[in-house]
Amino acid sequence: MLTHLTISNIVLIDKLNLEFGSGLNILTGETGAGKSILLDALSLALGARSDVGFVRHGTDTASVTAEFDSCPATAAAILDEMEIEHDDTIILRRTLGADGKSRAWINDTPVSVRFLKSVGDLLVEIHGQFANHTLLDPTTHRVALDNFAIKNLDDFATFLTNVANAYNEYHAATKKLQEVQNFLDKNVAEQEYLEHNIAELRALNVRIGEESELATKRADMINAEKNAAILADAVAAMGRGGDTLDAQIFTVAHILERVRGETNPYSEQIDALYNAAEIVARVSAQIAPNEIDTDTVDSIEERLFAIRAAARKHHVAADDLPQKLIEMESQLNTITNSDDELKRLKSIVVRTHDAYQSAARELTEKRKRAATELRTRLLSELPDLKLGNADFNVEITPREPSATGADEVLFMIKTNPGMPFAPLHRAASGGELARLMLAMRVVLADNESAHTFVFDEVDTGISGATASAVGNRLNRLAHDSQALVITHSAQVAGFADRHFKIEKTTNGETTTTTVREITGDERLNEIARIISGAEITPESIATARTLIKE
Repeated sequence: MLTHLTISNIVLIDKLNLEFGSGLNILTGETGAGKSILLDALSLALGARSDVGFVRHGTDTASVTAEFDSCPATAAAILDEMEIEHDDTIILRRTLGADGKSRAWINDTPVSVRFLKSVGDLLVEIHGQFANHTLLDPTTHRVALDNFAIKNLDDFATFLTNVANAYNEYHAATKKLQEVQNFLDKNVAEQEYLEHNIAELRALNVRIGEESELATKRADMINAEKNAAILADAVAAMGRGGDTLDAQIFTVAHILERVRGETNPYSEQIDALYNAAEIVARVSAQIAPNEIDTDTVDSIEERLFAIRAAARKHHVAADDLPQKLIEMESQLNTITNSDDELKRLKSIVVRTHDAYQSAARELTEKRKRAATELRTRLLSELPDLKLGNADFNVEITPREPSATGADEVLFMIKTNPGMPFAPLHRAASGGELARLMLAMRVVLADNESAHTFVFDEVDTGISGATASAVGNRLNRLAHDSQALVITHSAQVAGFADRHFKIEKTTNGETTTTTVREITGDERLNEIARIISGAEITPESIATARTLIKE
C-alpha cells in the first residue's frame, strides 16, 4: 500500500508531501488544477519514461519518492535477486535533472530505471491514460483466470500442482533420453576405437605398481653388467687375465712366502696381501652377477617401454591404466547395450507424457468451468457501469506444454452487439476501458495482485446511478487493498475513505499546484461544488450530505 508520496519541483508542484491510507482515496479539483501532474509524478517514481519538461521552471532538479508499507512476494523475489535489503517497507525514489539525466533508487540502493519499473509495476496498477494496467497484457490472463479459479472452484490448486508435477517428471525423462541419445550419437563412431584400445590394454594386463617393479629390476641388471666389467678391468690391471682378482693376489702372496731367511722381510706385506685377497673375494661375490641373461633384460625393457607408451597414449599414469580399462569397458558396454537403454527411456517418456496429457486435459476442463463462472460474474457487473451492451469471453486455445498446462488464455471483449470479439486493449478505450478494468478487478480481486490501484478517467461520460455504481465498485475493490481515484463525479467522491483536494494558486508570476486532505464541512462543500459548479447552493449541500451518508 502507498503510504507517502513526496514531490519536489515537478511542473507546477513546488513541495508536496502526501500521506495516503488504506481503502478508497479520492482526489478532486477543478479542471486544470493539476491532477494529471500528480499522476505524472507518481508514474515517475514507478519507473515511467521521463521528460525534461517535468522539471519545474527555474529549478535544476526534480524528485519524487513513493513509500510503501508492504512488499508482495513477487517484488521481494526480484529485490532478493538484486541483493537489495527490504522488510515491510519499500521506498522508490527518482530524480530528474534539467539536463535530462535521470537517476533511480530502491531503498537507497541505486538501480536502473528499467528495474525500478519492474518493481513499480508489482506495487501499483494504473488504469487510465497511463496504460500500465496488467490485464491489458495477454500474458497475465492465464494467471488471472487461475487465481479466480483457486478462489471459486474446489481443488483447482490441486489440479495445478498435479500438472506441474507431471510436467516435471515428463521433462526430466525427456532430458535423460536426450542426454543418452547425444552420448550414443557421439560415441557410436568411437566404438571401433574403444574396442581396439580395450584389446590392447587387456593384452598388456598392467598391474598397479608393475612399472616401478620393472624399473627397479632393469636398474639392478644394468648395474650387474657394469660391475662385471669393473672386475674384468681390475683383473686386466694385474696383468693376468686367467684368474680372478683375489686368486691373483693370493698367488703373489704365496710366491713372496718363499723368500728365505731367518725371518721373511715381507711377512707384513704378505699378510696384507692375504687380507686384500679375502676382501676382493667377498666383494666379487657380492657385486658380480652369477649369470646375466641378456634375453631377460631385453624382455623387461620391452614390457616397461610398452607400459609407459600406453600411459602416454591415454594421458594417465601407468598405475591408472587398469582404471582406464574399466572406464573404456563401461563406455563400450553402454554403446553395446544402447538399444535396451533407449527402449527403457523411451517407454518412461511415453508414460510420463501420457500422465501429463491426462492431467493437462483435466486442468483445461477446470479452466473452462472457471471461464464460464468468470464471464457470468463480470457480465452481471457491466450494466450498472453503463456497459450493458458489452460482452465478455475467455478464449482458451492449445499451446506448447509447460508446468502450467497446455492452455493459452486470452480475455476477449466486444462493446457493442454485432461487433466481433477482440482482445481487451483493442476493444475499448478511455473511460469505457477504465470502467471495464474496474469491473474485472472487482471480480478478479485477490491478495496476490498489486495492493494499490490508481484510476483516472473512470467516470468519463457517466453520471447519476452509473457514477454511483462506479463508486460502489471502487469501494469494494479498495476494501482489502487501496485505490487512488481522480474523479469529477460527486457520486464517486461520496464513497471516499479519505478525500484530497487539488488546487492551483497564482502568486504574482508563480503558479503552484497543491494537494491537501479535506474533511468535515470542507469535504461537504467540495462535493457540493462538483454538483453545482462554482456557486454552492443549499440543494447541492443537501445532495452532497446524502452522498456522503450513503
